[in-house]
Amino acid sequence: MAGTRYEFETELFRWEARRDLWVFARLPEDVSEDIRLQPHPPAGFGAVKVIVTLGASRWSTSVFPESADGAYVVAIKGSVRRAEGVELGDRVRIGVETVL
Repeated sequence: MAGTRYEFETELFRWEARRDLWVFARLPEDVSEDIRLQPHPPAGFGAVKVIVTLGASRWSTSVFPESADGAYVVAIKGSVRRAEGVELGDRVRIGVETVL
């Protein structure tokens, strides 16, 4: 069941905690706060199930908070980056829809 949909621009960044290349997009603070206040099925690490759209690519995944009260982030897989022709550091337009 679909929840709320958000669209925003953000920059792709490298997750520094990993040695291999993991690329993420950070959700804006206001979007993160809105998601945080919605009821969601319980999930580990504060994760929230979402459907993400980047260009013509659409996939199911989860967003999770960078910290207890920080913005949510979402991983952008290499296959999606290649399909959409985007790279680390690029600004992209992303759609995120919460799943209830």
